[in-house]
Amino acid sequence: MVFAYPAFLWALLAVFIPIIIHLFNFRRYTKIYFTNVRFLRELQTESKSKSRLKELLILACRVLAIAALVLAFAQPTLPNKNSTLKVGAKHIGIYLDNSFSMENISKQGPLLEIAKQKAKEIVKGFNSNDKFYILSNDFEGKHQRFYSKEDVLETISEIKASSASKQLSNCILRQTEFLNAAGAETKLSFVISDAQISTFDLQNIKNDSTIKSFLLPLQANKVNNVYIDTCWFETPIQQKGFIQKLHAVIKNNGGAAVDAGSAKLFINQQQLAISSFSMDANSKTEVLFSFECKTSENNFGSIKIEDYPITFDDELFFAFNSKLNVYVCLINGKNTNSSANPFVSLFSTDSLFNLKTVNEQAIDYKLFSSSNVIILNELSEISSGLQSELLKFQNSGGCILLVPSNKIDVESYNKTLQTLNLPQLGMQDSSKIKTEPIDMANNFYAGVFEKVNDKLNLPLVTNHYKLQKNNASVFETILQLQNSDVLLGLNSSKGKSYLLSASLNQNASNFAKHALFVPTIYKICFSSLKALPLFFYTGNNELIKITNNDSQLNESPPHIKQQKSNFDLIPEFKSFGNELFLYTRNQITNNGFYFVSYKNKTDVPLAFNFGRIESQLECYTVENLQKILEDRNLKSCSIIENATQTDLSKNILQNAEGKKLWKLFILLTLIFIAIETLLIRFLK
Repeated sequence: MVFAYPAFLWALLAVFIPIIIHLFNFRRYTKIYFTNVRFLRELQTESKSKSRLKELLILACRVLAIAALVLAFAQPTLPNKNSTLKVGAKHIGIYLDNSFSMENISKQGPLLEIAKQKAKEIVKGFNSNDKFYILSNDFEGKHQRFYSKEDVLETISEIKASSASKQLSNCILRQTEFLNAAGAETKLSFVISDAQISTFDLQNIKNDSTIKSFLLPLQANKVNNVYIDTCWFETPIQQKGFIQKLHAVIKNNGGAAVDAGSAKLFINQQQLAISSFSMDANSKTEVLFSFECKTSENNFGSIKIEDYPITFDDELFFAFNSKLNVYVCLINGKNTNSSANPFVSLFSTDSLFNLKTVNEQAIDYKLFSSSNVIILNELSEISSGLQSELLKFQNSGGCILLVPSNKIDVESYNKTLQTLNLPQLGMQDSSKIKTEPIDMANNFYAGVFEKVNDKLNLPLVTNHYKLQKNNASVFETILQLQNSDVLLGLNSSKGKSYLLSASLNQNASNFAKHALFVPTIYKICFSSLKALPLFFYTGNNELIKITNNDSQLNESPPHIKQQKSNFDLIPEFKSFGNELFLYTRNQITNNGFYFVSYKNKTDVPLAFNFGRIESQLECYTVENLQKILEDRNLKSCSIIENATQTDLSKNILQNAEGKKLWKLFILLTLIFIAIETLLIRFLK
């Protein structure tokens, strides 16, 4: 037996008070003389024996009542085999899983409400001088302190379901560090969760013998969860007036098949398409939406399905910009024929491209910062200044296309090519050579052709430079000549740098007039676009990269604002070249539509969705958890089974500390007082 407050045992000295009163409370008897005292003596002997017995019984009851009362105040506990009870106030940590999966239903109701009820039962089982530390998936600052018994009950009531999803090992580590820093001798930890497999990584928990831990797994009813996992466009560019094809993946995380389900597509709050689907249990399917993009610039869309009881993943938000411009800086050589320039002819007729043309003798380097693509068209030489600016442009993620002329300063070209990590130019070959058939396995031409005719008449080259092999493994061949020489290649280590080994002059090749020229140049230009993802996830440190052409960001920083809300975030940002990097730092917690605003202008549309890890409802059973504990030899951790049907205020403390006996001694005190009263009243 262990006493929580052994100092009260000094009060046992009070048992001597009734003993002393008994010893010194002598009764005086009066002598009466009779003629025959034989019967009187027998009566007197019998009366004295009964009186002494009565007094001894009353004395014993008083002594036992006082002793029992003192022991009750000392709070004796009968430890169990695994008890580590220590004297003094205890520090109790409670991790309450409030992720979306806790919105699932059991026979007793929503799991989150049951978890809050059980957390309160845990608190009520401890003493008023114990301290409590509450932790949820939100990792809120207000929880990073100890609470009194009264305050923690109110804090538990305020916990709500959250989009935040944390691994169990991270939560336990945070809880352990906080409890150990407090320095209490008795530390207890309780984990209340549905033990979802995707987040309940019990196998990664480190054993801490100084903290006694208890797992309270809550079991939900077996339900299906159908949810929208992701979506993407079939083509990389979306423009107003064109038919767009949007793909979406719908998953069924349950044991029942889905028949005649429907998914609806909304763009800018208007329903534009609907798609039906059917799927087997524990499977996924892909649905396709076709719609006309009716709005220029920012578009906000969502895909909706209907499912119950897990509803947070029934809508997927996405956003895109349908007004795209590719800014091209064309640097022509001094001997270039401006009237027969294939790039001018191509870009000037397409509103998608914004073309700025300069001559190699008068280059405006300020254009580089606002350009997506720089084309060096038949320059006679490349100066050291231009070489330096090209390197900066490449390192900032820009796209460069080098087209040499038939007469160049090879040395200046090769210095630039070496700087850009491209193969250097060798001798010229004036042989007539056709281009090899297009390699459809090459990602460069993916999605360009529906099919390729084997008898396709490919470009003919009559004069080209042989490329000297280098050790750059990042150089990729896009088009190859029949003699195995490279016609067009790519280095994508930093930015994208393309090298054409032949001039576009008709004396060198017919590539500029070939049907392959337009899709090739378009693909080069489109590869320079850094399209944002259609959506991001809440509760993450998402990186948002946007184009930056302003040098006064520190005076007026960018904002991330939510549509139809007062939410306004000034994110951490870094500017590098013509790119701006925004970091959300887990500060966006609500799903929906957002936009980047700078100087009161809406620049970039954004969409945020709740993470889909909580959509996977598979949970550990008690047997699974017990096996993990045994395999990991986590002796300081135990499982409380049937937590929903157990009075935790009694059961948990008995498992944690042992069986408390103070109520028993209070009962014994009352019993002894009652026996004393009966003896005095009825024993004559």
